[in-house]
Amino acid sequence: MTGGTKPGTIDMKLEAVVIPVADVDRAKGFYAGLGWRLDADFVVGDTFRVVQFTPPGSPCSIHFGTGLTSAAPGSAKVLYLIVSDIEAARAELVARGVEASDVFHRNGPGQPPIKGRHPEGLSYSSFVTFSDPDGNGWLLQEITQRLPGRVDARDTTFTSSPELAAALRRAAAAHGEHEKRTGGQYDKNWPDWCAAYMVAEQAGTELPQ
Repeated sequence: MTGGTKPGTIDMKLEAVVIPVADVDRAKGFYAGLGWRLDADFVVGDTFRVVQFTPPGSPCSIHFGTGLTSAAPGSAKVLYLIVSDIEAARAELVARGVEASDVFHRNGPGQPPIKGRHPEGLSYSSFVTFSDPDGNGWLLQEITQRLPGRVDARDTTFTSSPELAAALRRAAAAHGEHEKRTGGQYDKNWPDWCAAYMVAEQAGTELPQ
């Protein structure tokens, strides 16, 4: 039973995930081609090598190499990459030569896939898949608003300019509806309203109206 346990008080930040590959240089070329940042390539003799890449805006990296894992190459599946615009993310993958799936969505956990982005843009519901040359599988998931309790509002962060721009666009559209509801008058406090909207959206708390 874990329902009554208290949350931990010591930060434990996921730093890196090891993925198994057969050809280190081939994998290195693939992930470099995605535009991911190469952080390290350390070689120790003939038995150990570790390569580290970090996806844009990600606090967690991947490791692959020699002497890191006994797992079979290609056995890492359903590695999640969170994006704020699923269609733009897929377009960039394709432009970089990646064989990515079409965008698809699900109407709920465990539901069958349906072609296209979720018609209402529901967060957590739209996806794209692709694999590296070894068959390690990646899943892009569009998240624009977190479920309640998933993010502390005090820790609101935007890790890239496209992510921030997308959040600003959503806040601007929502503020336009807010001004309509308040009689169409110019809101001189729009920066405060939009900032509150962006923080609430990311933290999964009630959105301002």
